[in-house]
Amino acid sequence: MSGSVEHKTEERQSHFQSERPDSPEPSCVSMKSDDSMGKGIYFKQGESSPELSHFQSERPDSPEPSCVSMKSDASMFRDTTFKQGESSPELSHFQSERPDSPEPSCVSMKSDQSMGRGIYFKQGESSPELSAQKERAKITMTHLESIFQELEHKVISLVKNQLKRFKKVLSPDFPACSEREVEGEVDQTVREGTLQIALHVLRNMNQTDLASTLQTKLVPTCHQKFKSTLKKKFQRINEGISYHGGSTLLNEIYTELYITEGGSGEVNNEHEVRQIETASRRPATQERPINCSDLFKDTAIRTVLTNGVAGIGKTVSVQKFILDWAEGKANQDILFIISLPFRELNSVKSRKLSLVDLLRLFFTDIKQLKPADYHQYKVLFIFDGLDESRLPLDFQNNESLSDVTQSASVDVLLTNLIKGNLLPSALLWITSRPAACGQIPPECVDQVTEVRGFSDPQKEEYFRKRISDQSVANRVITHMKSSRSLYIMCHIPVFCWIAATVLERMLGEAESGEIPKTLTQMFTQFLIFQIKHKDQKYHGNCDTDPQQTREMILALGKLAFQQLEKGNLIFYEEDLRECGIDVRGVSVYSGVCTQIFREELGLHLGKVFSFVHLSVQEFLAALFVFFSFISQNRNVLNHQTHSKSTMTDFLKSAVDRALQSENGHLDLFLRFLLGLSLESNQTLLRGLLTQTGSTSNCREGTVEYIKEKLRENLSPEKYINLFYCLNELNDHSLVQEVQTYLNTGKYCRLSGFTLSPAQWSALVFVLLNSEEELDVFDLRKYDRSEECLLRLLPVVTASRKAVLSDCRLSERSCAALASVLRSNSSSLRELDLSGNSLCDSGVTLLSAGLEDQHCKLETLRLSGCRLSERSCAALASVLRSNSSSLRELDLSHNSLCDSGVTLLSAGLEDQHCKLETLRLSRCDFSERSCAALASVLRSNSSSLRELDLSYNSLCDSGVTLLSAGLEDQHCKLETLRLSGCRLSERSCAALASVLSSNSSSLRELDLSDNSLCDSGVTLLSAGLEDQHCKLETLRLSRCDLSERSCAALASVLRSNSSSLRELDLSDNSLCDSGVTLLSAGLEDQHCKLETLRLRDCSITEKGCKALVKALKLNPSHLRELNLEDNEPGDSGVKMLSALLEDPHYKLEELHIRRRSTH
Repeated sequence: MSGSVEHKTEERQSHFQSERPDSPEPSCVSMKSDDSMGKGIYFKQGESSPELSHFQSERPDSPEPSCVSMKSDASMFRDTTFKQGESSPELSHFQSERPDSPEPSCVSMKSDQSMGRGIYFKQGESSPELSAQKERAKITMTHLESIFQELEHKVISLVKNQLKRFKKVLSPDFPACSEREVEGEVDQTVREGTLQIALHVLRNMNQTDLASTLQTKLVPTCHQKFKSTLKKKFQRINEGISYHGGSTLLNEIYTELYITEGGSGEVNNEHEVRQIETASRRPATQERPINCSDLFKDTAIRTVLTNGVAGIGKTVSVQKFILDWAEGKANQDILFIISLPFRELNSVKSRKLSLVDLLRLFFTDIKQLKPADYHQYKVLFIFDGLDESRLPLDFQNNESLSDVTQSASVDVLLTNLIKGNLLPSALLWITSRPAACGQIPPECVDQVTEVRGFSDPQKEEYFRKRISDQSVANRVITHMKSSRSLYIMCHIPVFCWIAATVLERMLGEAESGEIPKTLTQMFTQFLIFQIKHKDQKYHGNCDTDPQQTREMILALGKLAFQQLEKGNLIFYEEDLRECGIDVRGVSVYSGVCTQIFREELGLHLGKVFSFVHLSVQEFLAALFVFFSFISQNRNVLNHQTHSKSTMTDFLKSAVDRALQSENGHLDLFLRFLLGLSLESNQTLLRGLLTQTGSTSNCREGTVEYIKEKLRENLSPEKYINLFYCLNELNDHSLVQEVQTYLNTGKYCRLSGFTLSPAQWSALVFVLLNSEEELDVFDLRKYDRSEECLLRLLPVVTASRKAVLSDCRLSERSCAALASVLRSNSSSLRELDLSGNSLCDSGVTLLSAGLEDQHCKLETLRLSGCRLSERSCAALASVLRSNSSSLRELDLSHNSLCDSGVTLLSAGLEDQHCKLETLRLSRCDFSERSCAALASVLRSNSSSLRELDLSYNSLCDSGVTLLSAGLEDQHCKLETLRLSGCRLSERSCAALASVLSSNSSSLRELDLSDNSLCDSGVTLLSAGLEDQHCKLETLRLSRCDLSERSCAALASVLRSNSSSLRELDLSDNSLCDSGVTLLSAGLEDQHCKLETLRLRDCSITEKGCKALVKALKLNPSHLRELNLEDNEPGDSGVKMLSALLEDPHYKLEELHIRRRSTH
């Protein structure tokens, strides 16, 4: 590389480098970077020819060695930029000749101080500094002119060809660019350079959509190969099967999972079977389902956290998401999906890498991507299995990092990606079990979703897809539904697979034996099946040694138990060594039970092991603990190496150990352990168990011990699990006792009975596990007492609506209900406490729950609860709370007075208040409250749609004040009830003005029980006929009206602008003459009335005849007619009934009961 470096072409030279004599020392030219290369030529919009403006000046000899540094590009030729309007190239700098140097030449690139300064020519000027080179310059310029003429022609031709290609690519019928097509194109650097020019110009032309489409279609050449690799990797699914078994195409058996939007992403440490049971009671209508492929549909969402219990389908959802993308079915705006499961990241947790290096390590297909590409293209990172992470994820103390090429620990890379410091334009999807969600700061998550597994219809769909014989599939579904505990577990897709594996053969008559009804029976049969039907491909037709099989199963059981105590679901080689499992022969273990224990293959780095599901791990753990006791008399639960205790004592200690767990992590383990103590299950396992435990008195003793525990003050979840334990022991006595009480009538079924604590627990268990969806819990069905409520509180928590009205409740109940409202697992949306003496102290206690962030209550009824203004202060605080979800509040029949309404109004005006319906009937307030409520209606933040102020002494002055708010442009009120408010015709004038207002939203108005008289209705009708009036329902019963009002209202019905659909004129002396006038309006073609109530209006046969005539002339609208308590006579009844029966008329309801003569 020493001596002069010359760049020649076959055609002409465009750059001249000065001559340089031989150097006695070698020159080291670094090729580690391309910093010393000539920069590409970039054309800006409108340019037609290039222009060269600089020559490098001469430089004299240097007596010192020259070292060429490539650390900067300071000594490089500057980019030649073509400006708008230039037409011909021009060179202004040449590199000067350089004489010989006796020493090696070290040219420093750290600065540009040694460079020749650029010579800039102004229009019409010549440079005197070039006078010594004029002759040579003339020759050179001639050469350059010729070179650049040819260069211009070729560049334009090249750009035109590329633009033609881009145009072709943007046509709708052009397929995705294949690898073969890409390879046939010109040099990639030229292609990408031209693409950048085109994108830049398109965006300057405001054609951003076209630019994005072009960029998407011309992604780097690795894109299609990367998609193809992911498709091949994710198109098949191993349903819990290790690599020794077969696999199935995911699209053939995939059943859509029930995924819900929303949630807090908070830590939930409860046993996941508990969480499944809780979710199974939650009404589906409360959740907002979201399709997996739509997670990033909202462009404002960057990071999604999806939680779900083990085996619920999170990883399969990820697999389906990637497969749909790779097959071009969804999310095609995303150019690269980078899936990095935490279990794989664990293997590089100690290494320091840049993000680019990390991705190149895991994905060889994208090695050609440049660091800038990750910023340029839309990339989705998927981090599956946060709960399996062994990284610290130290968000608080980790250094900040924004450079994708800077090396750091994997933990630092992840925390900066999640925080948005690194690649802020990238999308992130993190999946986790609920207990690990807290590792991600809430501020880093834009949306939380929950995989709820299979809904009931999806369970059936799965079985029908999984089992080819549909008659067998139907029998399987029927059997699973007959066992509530099994059917609940079917929310978990893996359990559906286990059940299908067992039952397809047993119900298909390929196997014989008792059909499993308990979890222990199901998992025992599953284990037996796996041993019996071991992978033929792995073992051929040879039977394995029973002793060897036993040792392997128990070794796996020991691993399962030890890791269960630690809370681990995945294991590494060191975990296996701790249990004495030879990692070199681990394939033998997964070969014996191909669908129980799996060795993960296909991982980029290292090996990971796991059981197919947490429940399988718990079953094997229970099997190990049980076998250790019966074979060695060793209670490993208490870490006793030897014990002389009986089987009953051993099982009692297991019950105690499980009850000590705060989060119930041993709940399912205990069920399995107790189930294995039954002789029937031990018989099934006789091939594995060399001896069985004595069960003669064991079962009875254990059952009694559990019943004793049910008398203690345990949490509802622990009560429920103990009943599941009794179910595993085949004892249903308590449940059967409770069922007798529930069959004794419709209401107050438990009144007069004294239930034991165990029976109360049994009642909770029965109600929570009923096949009927827990939608409405009505305490009156059981017993109108505080004790009954407190005992059945878990049922309230699981219900959507709780009816507790008139049940003799006190503030003690409010404290308990507040705890329900604070519960994260509460499903309660509607609570009716009307008719209980709660007093202000009770409402204060209840309000503490209503303000909690977990409270989701939307409707609260507190009518007739002996409340005063103090309650209004507490409830106003609730309404101001940002976390409150209240939409409807009923405080009727309480002496709140004006002071209370004023306090409440302050909450109603708050920006956080979401209340839409407020009922304040009979609350002892006056016109003073109307001023406060008018202020609420004028408030821009108010959400009120319905307001009931009936039976308060508002008088006309109050309605006048209220009307000022009703006419305001911010008022959203649609329903106003002013029944019995001591109003007169003056109020009608004010309300007519409201109805005529363009800003009014009123759709329903109730003015019943006010002495409005005919004059008032006449005034009101003027508003009803106005083109701006939107009123659809008007109630004027008991308003002292006569036939004169009917004339005014008939005019309204005839009006083209009228929107009236419902009119109630009951209990007014309208008489036949009034009804005849009204009928004139009913028969008009513009009349839209659908409901007319004329109860007790002194109507006879004559009035009925007029109504029938009107309805025959205009049969298109009226659906309901109420003429109760009138005297229609036999002929009137006959005429109206004929109308009801005639299919030509729309009348659907006719109420015609005659006035009682007594």
